[in-house]
Amino acid sequence: MRTLVSVGLISALLSAGTVAVAAPEKDPLKSRVPENQREAAKKLSTPLKATTEVVAEGKTLYEGKGACFNCHGKSGKGDGPAAAALDPGPRDLTNCQFQSKRSDGELLWVIKNGIPGTGMVSLSPAAVTEEEAWKTIAYIRSFCAKGK
Repeated sequence: MRTLVSVGLISALLSAGTVAVAAPEKDPLKSRVPENQREAAKKLSTPLKATTEVVAEGKTLYEGKGACFNCHGKSGKGDGPAAAALDPGPRDLTNCQFQSKRSDGELLWVIKNGIPGTGMVSLSPAAVTEEEAWKTIAYIRSFCAKGK
């Protein structure tokens, strides 16, 4: 139900052409995985190698089926068209300090479970499969890839 309400809110904002600045993200380096589940999440690792093809598929999912761009923005900075309605604002996925502190398993946990008290809703398996979530994580990781 929460996913449907959030998707409906995002759709309404997008169609209304709402433009405003998102509230700042609170504690960007803090893990959003509950402490009693964090170690198990950290132990999860992607079954996929982050090849050019996997990253490209992740980008397609991020900008399409996963609808991540609506909140996180196409560039990942947390400035998507629905971001203004969220308090706290969406995570800036280009924050390499944040990325270095979070394991792939923690990111998967967030995609699967959402983050209570934020606009981040559970996306897997309702919107994306677990494999698609791993591909999206590969794309998100590309925001902080060495040499960028």
